[in-house]
Amino acid sequence: MNLTIFKKEINQFFSSLVGYIAIIIFLVFTGLISFVFPNSSVLSQGFANLNVYFELAPLLFLFLIPAITMRLFSEEFNKGTIELLSTKPLSENNIVLGKYFAALVLVIFSVLPTLIYFYTVYKLGAPEGNLDFGGIMGSYIGLILLGASFVAIGLFSSVVTKNQILAFLLAALLCYVFYLGFDQIASLPFSFGKFDYFIERLGINSHYNSMSRGVIDTRDVLYFISLISIFILLTKFVLSKKK
Repeated sequence: MNLTIFKKEINQFFSSLVGYIAIIIFLVFTGLISFVFPNSSVLSQGFANLNVYFELAPLLFLFLIPAITMRLFSEEFNKGTIELLSTKPLSENNIVLGKYFAALVLVIFSVLPTLIYFYTVYKLGAPEGNLDFGGIMGSYIGLILLGASFVAIGLFSSVVTKNQILAFLLAALLCYVFYLGFDQIASLPFSFGKFDYFIERLGINSHYNSMSRGVIDTRDVLYFISLISIFILLTKFVLSKKK
């Protein structure tokens, strides 16, 4: 990873209103649904947990993360600055990983304020602190890995087109397919037994739900690492062809 690329992407993000608006919308929606709206609020459920937040966050990530990643390469191609990067002593790995980790840090930055939700639920427990620590910690780890996977998908979507809107739409579509698409295929009326289970395990949701139970299975972690690696390698391949 190249620190110059990393810092450049972070600075560009915080110089744009789009980035701030995306994070603010994420925090406002998760806060309202978790603590304000009566049908979903923790305050009206009678028991302390963050299940609603962890069910909602991946759906909001379907829009938040493509909004963060859509300009990573599209803007470079559109403005012609990718040629400038090509003249510098930077490998495809340096460029791709620098942009990837910059976007990932921004996603983590958007999740960190929600630790306030954890503190609130901790205080609301009866007695105080009466909540499933393992489940919540597993859910946070799963959410970060899910976000990291969406970032890799968004990065790939950005490198295949110089149109930021198309990059956003492609990223949102691919993220949706990998998050819920395989579950929907597995739940079709006709059944293939173990094959349905295999199809379901190809999707992110199955592994995310598994980690949300508080059990960090190496198979789930390896799935996320593999998915991230595949899309980063695809991004590097497309970039090398375009350069």
